[in-house]
Amino acid sequence: MREDVTILAIESSCDETAAAVVRNGREILSNVIFSQIDLHTVYGGVVPEIASRKHIEKINQVIEEALRKAGMQLRDMDAIAVTYGPGLVGALLVGVSAAKAISFATGIPLVGVHHIEGHISANFIENPDLEPPFVCLVVSGGHSHLVIVRDYGEYEVIGRTRDDAAGEAFDKVARAIGLGYPGGPKIDKLSKEGNPDAIHFPRAKLEDNAYDFSFSGLKSAVLNYLNGCQMKGEPVVEADVAASFQKAVIDVLVEHSMHAVKEFGYDKFAIAGGVASNSSLARAFEERCRKENIKFYRPSPVYCTDNAAMIGTAAYYEYQKGVRSGMDLNAVPYLKLGER
Repeated sequence: MREDVTILAIESSCDETAAAVVRNGREILSNVIFSQIDLHTVYGGVVPEIASRKHIEKINQVIEEALRKAGMQLRDMDAIAVTYGPGLVGALLVGVSAAKAISFATGIPLVGVHHIEGHISANFIENPDLEPPFVCLVVSGGHSHLVIVRDYGEYEVIGRTRDDAAGEAFDKVARAIGLGYPGGPKIDKLSKEGNPDAIHFPRAKLEDNAYDFSFSGLKSAVLNYLNGCQMKGEPVVEADVAASFQKAVIDVLVEHSMHAVKEFGYDKFAIAGGVASNSSLARAFEERCRKENIKFYRPSPVYCTDNAAMIGTAAYYEYQKGVRSGMDLNAVPYLKLGER
C-alpha cells in the first residue's frame, strides 16, 4: 500500500475543461484548465451545447497534459475523481464518462465529487492550518450558499439564494450597463473608478431565514435606475452604477455571513467560488473579520473559478473515508450539497 494518495481529478461542470493531479489532498502536482470564455462571450453567456461539444474535443488532451505536468502516469494514481453535479448535464456527462472509462479500463477506484464541495475544499489547498469546523460562503455564477463545514465531507447548508445567485446578478447587471460577459471581473474592475455611495440600491432581508439571499430585487432596481435615466435623458455614470451595485451585493454577503459566524459560535470563516475572486469582496471580508477577531480564508483566484485541483482535494477526504463510486455514476445537474 502506498503511503501517499495520488488522485487524478476531472472537472467539466460548466465551461472549463480541467484536470489535475493532487497528492494527499493539499499538494497540487498539476492543474490544467482549458477555458471556453472566448467562445461564449459573443453569446453573452454559456451556451450548453457549445460547452459540451468543446469538452468532448478537449477532455483527453487536458487529462494527458495534467499527467505530463505531474510527471506521472495512470498507473501511479490511487483514484480517479470527477465532478458529477451540480452543473450543465451535457457538460457533466463528458467528464463523468471520461472518468468512468479510465476507471473501467485500469481498475483504479472512482470517486464522484460534488461541485460545491470542491469549491469549499479549495480553501484547504493553500491553508495548511485550516481544519473543520468553520463557516464557508460559496458564491459563484450559479450558487450562493452559506454552509457550516462540520467535518471533511459533512455540511449543513444554512442559507441559499431564493432567486438569482450573486454571480448571476453580476452577469445580468454587467450586460445591462454594456460591459458584456463575464460580468463579475468587469464590474470589479470598473467599480474601482466609481463611487460606491453614489446610488442607493436595496439590500434584501428575508424575515423567515436571516441567512438566505435574494438578489433579483437588487438586479431589478439597477435596471429600473438605468431605464429611468434613459427616459429622463439623464447621463449614466457606468462606474458609479457598477460600484454602487457591487457594494449592495457585498454588504448583504458580509452581513449574512458574519451573523452566521457569531450565531453558531465559530472563529473561522472562508469564502469560495468564482465571485470569491472579487477583490472588493475579499477586502470587505478581511476588514470585517479582523475587527471581529475571526480567522479569514480564501483561495487564490485560480482556485476560486472552476478547476480540477479543488475536486482532487475534496476527493481525497472522501477516498480516505472509503467512499467509492460505481460504474452507475451519472451526471446529476441539480445535486444538492450533502447528497450522494
